[in-house]
Amino acid sequence: MLWVGFHLPALSLEAFSALMGPEKAAHPVALQAQHRITAVNAAAAERGVAPGMKRATALALAPELVLGMADPLRDAQALQAVAHALLAFTPTVVPAPPDGLLAEVQASLRCFGGAARLWQRMSEALSPLGHRLQRAQAPTALGALLLARAGDEPNPPSQLTRSTLSSTDSAWATLHQRLLTLPAAWLAPDEAARAQFEAMGLRTLGDLRRQPRAGLARRFGPDLLLLLDRAWGTVPDPLEPIEPPLCFHSHAELWARADNTDALLAGAQVLLARLLAWAQARHARVQSLQLWLHHESRLRANSHGEAGVHVSRLDITLAEPTGDARHLQAVLRERLAREPLAAPVLSLSLVCDAPVLGPPPNGELFPSQAGQREGLLRLVERLQARLGAEAVQRLAVRADHRPERTTACQSFTAAGDKASSLPPPTASQRLTRPAWLLPQPQALPECQARPWLAGQPLHLLAGPERIETGWWDGDLVCRDYFIAQQAEGPLLWIYRVRPAPPEGEPGWFLHGRFA
Repeated sequence: MLWVGFHLPALSLEAFSALMGPEKAAHPVALQAQHRITAVNAAAAERGVAPGMKRATALALAPELVLGMADPLRDAQALQAVAHALLAFTPTVVPAPPDGLLAEVQASLRCFGGAARLWQRMSEALSPLGHRLQRAQAPTALGALLLARAGDEPNPPSQLTRSTLSSTDSAWATLHQRLLTLPAAWLAPDEAARAQFEAMGLRTLGDLRRQPRAGLARRFGPDLLLLLDRAWGTVPDPLEPIEPPLCFHSHAELWARADNTDALLAGAQVLLARLLAWAQARHARVQSLQLWLHHESRLRANSHGEAGVHVSRLDITLAEPTGDARHLQAVLRERLAREPLAAPVLSLSLVCDAPVLGPPPNGELFPSQAGQREGLLRLVERLQARLGAEAVQRLAVRADHRPERTTACQSFTAAGDKASSLPPPTASQRLTRPAWLLPQPQALPECQARPWLAGQPLHLLAGPERIETGWWDGDLVCRDYFIAQQAEGPLLWIYRVRPAPPEGEPGWFLHGRFA
């Protein structure tokens, strides 16, 4: 077996900074717990702020310091998103809280074309989550995790091959040799044990291995020996892999209250990245999702003069399922831009309970009708997000011979578009009706038994096409349609009513124009 260990050294700080946006995250940022600094970014470290420092001292060194609270739940959700992204490459992914992950990839090497290609694909999948990772591989799970925490890697990705990564004698010897140099404190069960290690001069795992096992068990318990054996591979190490949930739900506390939609986008993009990682782990795509905005308790009145709403919900439905992060972000940005906020937003929740299972469509080398239709659907989705679903409509075919009733405006949906769209006309087909009709038929004068328009007689080129229908609903239509033309003018679609109207009433009407 080949285990790959992943260590996220700045998981907590990155999970917090991602909600701020790139501009704010470039400022000095630190996390605190119990009035002491637990993590700092590079800008804060340059000003002298360091973990373990008191909050007041850190603010004295950097008055502009942005402080956030350390949140184990936020870290767990960020770590879960990384695990979901890795599930696209192997079904055996094991979280190692608070900041580690394990993945068994022996069978994946051949599937993805070798180790170098596998690492490249993993890096591309993990990049949208915005975490810095340290990676190492070993024949044992705990050994790989410890090596990743050390930031070590036996070989550059370009030199890794299936033979060098397999569980051979050489791989085991390399693992054991490197484990001997790692800090012993990493296996200490608590702070008291770490202090004892230091007092006894046990600084490395090699020092622990050289001690009598009975003495270690008596002082520190049998669990320490079990950890050593699991790292060296002398005892079995059964692990339970993670399984992605059937429904997605993720929550994000904003670093500051958001008074406008622009401030919501940073948090929403983090949730979308987690959503797509989960969807990829489920081998699914996203068609509908709900974004919940959690407002502060004191609310402004809305446009109707009502107050007291603590949570608002945005429903987003796409015409077709997608796994494209940029497209989802664009649709969500348009939707948020037209949504008035009932009150400042403190946190966001993203829910997707109906993923569309199945592989994504294949990429196309040359444009096709399917690819062009996908571009149209994405345009429609963005228009619906900006203007509302009912504001974007399409023409649907109706079973009626009366020209003014053959089409109707309906809301654009993928199902309706597939069900009622007509096949495109071929080159051999003749267009006998215009695509657009006048809102109301225009009466035409008659002279010498011929219809006239703008003082010129019309020449009848084709017809008549008789339409006599509508007796069942009280709107009887009896017409003879003709294709006519003015001298050096466009083609027109006109009709004559039947039977002939009384003297003085118009008998000819213009109903449409051919473009």
